[in-house]
Amino acid sequence: MSTAKPKIMVIDDERNAREGLRDALEDKYDIILMEDAIHGMLKLKEQPVDIVLTDLRMSGIDGMEFTKEVSSWENAPLIIMLTAYGSVETAVEAMKVGAYDYLTKPINLDDLEMMIDRGLETLRQRREETARLQQSEDGELGIIGNSRRMLAVLEEARQIASTSRSTVLITGESGTGKEMFAQAIHQLSQRKDKPFVAVHCAALNENLLESELFGHEKGAFTGATERQIGRFERANGGTLFLDEIGEITPSTQVKLLRALETRSFERVGGNQTISVDVRLLAATNRNLQAMVKEGKFREDLYYRLNVVNLHLPPLREHREDIPLLLQHYLHQDAQDNGKQVTGFTPEAVKVLVSYDWPGNIRELRNCVERMVVMSRGSLLTLNDIPEEIRRGLGEQFQKQSQTTADSQDNPLDIKGNEKAMIIQALAKCDGNRTKAAEMLGISRRTLHRKINEYSL
Repeated sequence: MSTAKPKIMVIDDERNAREGLRDALEDKYDIILMEDAIHGMLKLKEQPVDIVLTDLRMSGIDGMEFTKEVSSWENAPLIIMLTAYGSVETAVEAMKVGAYDYLTKPINLDDLEMMIDRGLETLRQRREETARLQQSEDGELGIIGNSRRMLAVLEEARQIASTSRSTVLITGESGTGKEMFAQAIHQLSQRKDKPFVAVHCAALNENLLESELFGHEKGAFTGATERQIGRFERANGGTLFLDEIGEITPSTQVKLLRALETRSFERVGGNQTISVDVRLLAATNRNLQAMVKEGKFREDLYYRLNVVNLHLPPLREHREDIPLLLQHYLHQDAQDNGKQVTGFTPEAVKVLVSYDWPGNIRELRNCVERMVVMSRGSLLTLNDIPEEIRRGLGEQFQKQSQTTADSQDNPLDIKGNEKAMIIQALAKCDGNRTKAAEMLGISRRTLHRKINEYSL
């Protein structure tokens, strides 16, 4: 059994404050002291820790900016904000950008140790959950995201999967990944070795949908030259996923309700009752409750479908996953299209994170592919962002473009920009100087000289 102490990083530009915390905590924890947020971020890339205690007000990058950046990283540490400028507003803002908790100075050490212990337990549970999902026998679930919001949804999906029969209604805006979660529930369930069968209800008219779901006998209608097995039969023992369930007609709703109640049906044009063991997952981006009130969807079917509800949040509600999604799709699309594209400039990431993504992950996926295909360099920049995204951001995009142009054109800030670019390149390459030099377009020797020059 490992006896390694939990690792805690303390970031504070006041020497006495950080050394005082080290003296108070070093008996129980392995303490790393850093005097500013930039060096803290570089150290975290090299040596991950469990918890970061960071001051709010610091020169350079402050605690709030540090938290926004680091909380979006994969396997990010828990961050506890420490400040003498305590207020409810500051606390709320810190939590919004990813802080685990918040304490005001002077620090009550008993309160701090209780908070650290609680945080370590939260971290342990989160890591166990992530490991469980990553180690499923079916391999990758294909769901990208490590924000608290997405980990919570994944935990719900895991709990839902543990029951093998209950009907599930997956709700959420278009493009949030409802079919992907349906597949994940199937993969994590006891039915994973049986078929997963999907039907996109909006793509079929009433007659075709009924035939697709229940099958038909030879001669049931014009063109029915032979018997066809329906999706319910094909999914026997496994999972049937009905996407866009809100689009089915009233008559099909009646037949679907009966099939759910009795787990049996007849093929179109047949009179033999067929029984199946199928778990039904349905998805919609529409408000079925409102449709029930309007008389457009059967109330009894709604309650049959909504036994268990899994709601997927829109991408704008878990923006911290956007950098991870951008990089994931960039690697995928660069490989698929034979493009030597390695990443995004920080300015481009900032703009893409601030965009609301009305089409959610599907829109982001298409945006990245277009940017990769049309790219002319190894890094995707503000100029590569599609016009419709720029229009969607309006003044915000113009402001960011102008800020970038000003910083690039300002000769007094050349060293500051160069230092920031080196820090970002090293962070992206996990400290690998050879890769960072390639990304920056300079020799490793030049990079080494710059690192010494800027005391990095």
